[in-house]
This record gives sequence, C-alpha cells and structure tokens, in this order.
Amino acid sequence: MAKLVECVPNFSEGRNPSVIEAISAAIRDTPGCTLLDVDPGQSTNRTVYTFVGDPESVVAGAINAAKVARPLIDMRKHSGAHPRNAAMDVCPFVPVANVTMEECVQCAHKFGKAMAEIGLPCYLYEAACAKGEYRRTLRQLRGEGEYEGLAEKLKKPEWAPDYGPTAFVPEWGVTATGARNFLIAYNVNILSTKEHAHRIALNIREQGRGEGQPGRCKLVKAIGWFVDELNMAQVSINLDDYKVSSLHTVFEECKKDANELGVAVAGSEIVGLVPLEAILMAAEYYIEKEKLFIMDRDTKIRLAIERLGLNSVKQFDPKKRIIDLAVAKPKANDLSHLTVEAFISSVAARTSAPGGGSVSALAASLGMGLAQMMGWMSWGNKKWEHLEENVRRCLPPINAQVNQLVPQITSDTEAFNQYMEALKLPKDTEEQKVARENAMQLGLKQATEVPLTTMRLGANRDAWKSILELAQVGNMSCRSDLEVGVKMIETGVWGAMCNVLINVESIKDKDYVENIKKESQTHMQFVQESVQQVIRILEERGKTEKK
Repeated sequence: MAKLVECVPNFSEGRNPSVIEAISAAIRDTPGCTLLDVDPGQSTNRTVYTFVGDPESVVAGAINAAKVARPLIDMRKHSGAHPRNAAMDVCPFVPVANVTMEECVQCAHKFGKAMAEIGLPCYLYEAACAKGEYRRTLRQLRGEGEYEGLAEKLKKPEWAPDYGPTAFVPEWGVTATGARNFLIAYNVNILSTKEHAHRIALNIREQGRGEGQPGRCKLVKAIGWFVDELNMAQVSINLDDYKVSSLHTVFEECKKDANELGVAVAGSEIVGLVPLEAILMAAEYYIEKEKLFIMDRDTKIRLAIERLGLNSVKQFDPKKRIIDLAVAKPKANDLSHLTVEAFISSVAARTSAPGGGSVSALAASLGMGLAQMMGWMSWGNKKWEHLEENVRRCLPPINAQVNQLVPQITSDTEAFNQYMEALKLPKDTEEQKVARENAMQLGLKQATEVPLTTMRLGANRDAWKSILELAQVGNMSCRSDLEVGVKMIETGVWGAMCNVLINVESIKDKDYVENIKKESQTHMQFVQESVQQVIRILEERGKTEKK
C-alpha cells in the first residue's frame, strides 16, 4: 500500500493572486505531489495550502514552495488578522495512510535541514519538538510578540531555531515545521462584532480565559476576529482532535453562546480539508437529535453540510474538501465498477478469474439488495405509516451486509490471483521448494477466507432476522422480489461454500480444514432453513391477504 502524507503549509500572503498562484504552481509541479486545496483569506492575509504525496515528495514540494515564496513575501510589510511568525508560517506533516507519526517527524527534520541549506530558520513543534515542552506548541513559539518580537526573542539561547541561522532574518521570520495528527481549521460565522466572537471563543477554547477559568471544549484553540470581505465576525477555531471535541459539538456550543448574547450564527466554514469521519460524526449527531432515518453515506454528508452551514461562505464540494474523497482513486481491476455486460464478458472469458467466487458474492449482494428494496417499498407512503418502526429497525442490518458484500466480488478474484502467483515461484532448490510450498499454503488459506467471509455475510443472523420480519409485515407488492432475493442469497452462500470446499482440499493444516468445513456447513444450513421460512411466510400471507 502506498504511503500518503498530508502537508499543510500556511503562507503569509492572502491578497496577491500572482503570489498565491506561484506558490501553488511550485507545489503542483513537484513530482509525486497532488495539490488538493488552496484557501486564501484577505483579512488574515494568509493562504492555507493542502497537498499530499509520499514522504519524500511532500518534503520536496514544501521546499519548492518555500523557495518560490522567499523573494515574493516580505514579512516587514505584512499585516493580517491571523497570528504569525514567518512568511511560510507553519509547515506541518500529517499521516494519512500507511505512515507513522515518526515518519512524519522525519519529514519535518528533512524539511528543516533543507531550509537551513537555503539560509532559512525553522522551529520544530508538536510531535517533532526536540528542545523542551516550553516550545512545543505554536502559541508558545509565537509568544506575545509574534513576528514583531522575534528579533529580541532570537537573542536568547533557549529560543534558537532548531535548524538554520540563529540571527534574525527580517524578511522571512522563523518557520514552524512539525508533525501532528489531523487538525481541523474551522470558522463559525457570527453576525456581529469581533468582540462578540472573541467572547464566544474564550468560552469554548480549552485555555478559556486563563488560569482557573478553563473553557468548555478540550483540545480546542479559538480566537475571535472580523472578516472585512465577508462583513461578519468569526470564531476561528482549531480542533486538535475532532474525536475529543467534534465539529458539531463546537458548532452547537458557539450557537448556544451566541443565543445567550443575542447574536446570530450564520453557518460555518472549514479551512482546508476535513476527514470523512468528522463529517459523518456530525451527521450521526443530527440524525439522532432529529430522529431522522438516513443510511446512505452521501445523504449523511449532505445533512452535515446543511446543518453546519458549510456552504455559507463558499460552496463546500465534498469530493474536493473531504480528504478521503479527494485522494481516493478507483481501485485497480475493481469488478464492482464494471457494467453488467462487461462483468458477464469477464466471467465468460477464457480465464480462471473472475469465476464462481466473484459470481457468488455478486449473487449474495443482489439478494440482500432485493431484501432492502422491500424495506424501502414499505416506507415513506402514508399507506405504510404503521410500518415505520419496523423498517427503521430492519433496514440497517441488511444495508450493512450489502455494503460489505460488494467488495467481496473483487476480493475473491484478487485472492485467487495471489495463489496463482505463488504457483509461479521457482522450485529449483530445496529452499525454493519450501518457500513456494509455504506461499501456496498461505495463498490457499487467503483464497478460502474470502468466500468464507461471503458465507458469513450472507448468513448474518441480524440481517436474516430483519428479512423474516419484512416477510411478515412488508409490502406484499414486493413478494416476488423478496422470494428472488432470498434464493439469490442462498445461491451466493452455496456458491461460496463450493469455493471454500475445493480450496481446503489442498490445505495441509487439518485442524484448520476441519474448523472451516464445520463453519461452512453451519452457515449453509442456517441460510437454507431461513429461506424456506421466508417462502412459507410469504405463501401464507398470499393466501390470507387475498381473502
């Protein structure tokens, strides 16, 4: 799996489009870097760039951006609402996928060394901090004087940069680079004054109003400011850990204080990108609060956008602003994305895969899909109002199996291909023969686990409990759909079992084989009995409801 690091450099320029674009181009043109977002602010006179890549590439992209910015930004002429220390104020590295925090710390060190080579100083902060807790956070590094206080600050040995010259570089300042978890930069819009926004900020931020007066939200930093180009104030917030203090919690706390002050909240904005999980957490909060019934991911995202007012300043495009979606790439050889015609052609081709395992997973997912269809067809119409509680209870377990079965279509083919690769390993020496045999045995177990997972999903007890309930009370116009559905699930589970049994024949681990066979038989028997039960229920309902 590819390593992916996010880099979020903040430059002290938000008003000159040509400078902003020059820095963007430096990042965009760096091989291995993907520029995801550029978010300038005129009042703050600051632009936040978000890009991703492998560890080496993001360091190169950050250095290239700094080199371009150096002759274009002069801190001696800078002013803006946002606290800052340098032309390239901060440059954090954030682990996104298959990367540890320590690897991001190393990115910060490499960046600091490269900056020193071009004569620019850097402090290390957060996880990369190397010289004591007194200089771990950005607030500590900026101090009371920020950029304007650096000349005096740098005369003190304890404030010497970690990398680069110790003498003050007036046109640049001192860049802070480090490693941290995903930070959400978030602004809540207040239709009032800077003073009102700052009062709310003092109430919600962890630091509060000072010693003995803590705020309500843990791991939250906040200040209030007025944004001239928007003609409104904002509570500007950093959520250091959205799992501790979530977007919706902070938003609702701001609304609560604004209401007490008699001022209005007019939505909010996310600066840069946001994790999908944070948006879905907000959606789940509002679903529970408002007793809504939403299962579809995209609809949940839309709900969160609307409830948080994320379109209030500018359009919030989930595909560009949610990092999981922005960096997502279609999975190579993903069978579930093929057209029906193309999938059938692939199965019918003169190749070993896709074969029975993938077709079985497709059959089971289609069957669960038909069961879910009956649930939806029994909901939302006044005629079926009395079934709302049943449908709300029944659909989630079925939907969960649909979502998990679809990836099995591709996983089965991938597992088979891994086994075929093991067969191709050399076998000239005894050592090679042993290595090949071990790889084949491992490949066989992996090729067994995939269809076994299909069986487990197709035989999920919670899903079948829901299917049985729908058979008893659901919309009988969908009777044949549910009958076809349960038979498709049965066929899918049976087909998966056939794949399991043929694979275990060549596995030498007898205990493993025995346990797998027992589990397969249990799932198969349960599904067959459940199918018969559903069909009997529907037949009885067909007789009685005609009378």
